[in-house]
Amino acid sequence: MSLALPDGVQRVAAFLAERGHAHAPRLLSDSARTAQEAADTLGVALGQIAKSILFKRLPDEAAVLVVTSGDQRVDEKKLSALVCQPGQKLARADADFVKSRTGFSIGGVSPVAQATPVVQVLDASLFRFQEVWAAAGHPHGVFAATPAQLARLTGARIEDVAQGVLPEQRTRALLLAHAAVLADSEDAQAPSPCISVCRMNADTGFCEGCLRTISEITAWSRSPPEAKREVWAAIAQRAAA
Repeated sequence: MSLALPDGVQRVAAFLAERGHAHAPRLLSDSARTAQEAADTLGVALGQIAKSILFKRLPDEAAVLVVTSGDQRVDEKKLSALVCQPGQKLARADADFVKSRTGFSIGGVSPVAQATPVVQVLDASLFRFQEVWAAAGHPHGVFAATPAQLARLTGARIEDVAQGVLPEQRTRALLLAHAAVLADSEDAQAPSPCISVCRMNADTGFCEGCLRTISEITAWSRSPPEAKREVWAAIAQRAAA
């Protein structure tokens, strides 16, 4: 006779089922409390573990949940610039805060099905992989997803919040991430690829900010949706090269 799933895993399982996600949570025989433990047990790369880190924003005590690759460290200055207004700052969340805001204990915090609303950020480093594994509400619980599926399930904003990322790496990582999300979406409307820099590289012929050609940039506003999606597919190939 099979044992009942822990409450947290049941909540995650119900959330995923309601949204038609193909991969239900799994309970591992060994602990997945840390990213390294999860990677070792699953036999995957450390970066394929989508680890959830909760911060407390002061003074409003909002919960800020960052989901990043297991082989990355969060740059708190980058994160603060994204989620804090003047007079606000981030602090590490203690076990009681984590439990009260997410409904999960440290070591099993899922990126979905939290007990209360959280400010959520998905790090672009996850999009290096075809498949990642996230906690499912218990130190032994995990579920699989593509990074694009994780973005859709969480509704999180996609940003670069990892330490040590160079500007060019940041641009390519964000473009790859947004291209993957668009490819996974049924929405015909393709957003503008422009991120920040608008400067053509004489050697490559691509914009350093969006990796489009000058003709793709000038034609963008009058292009039909299918043509815009084709440009995004070309951007993804260039970013991955």
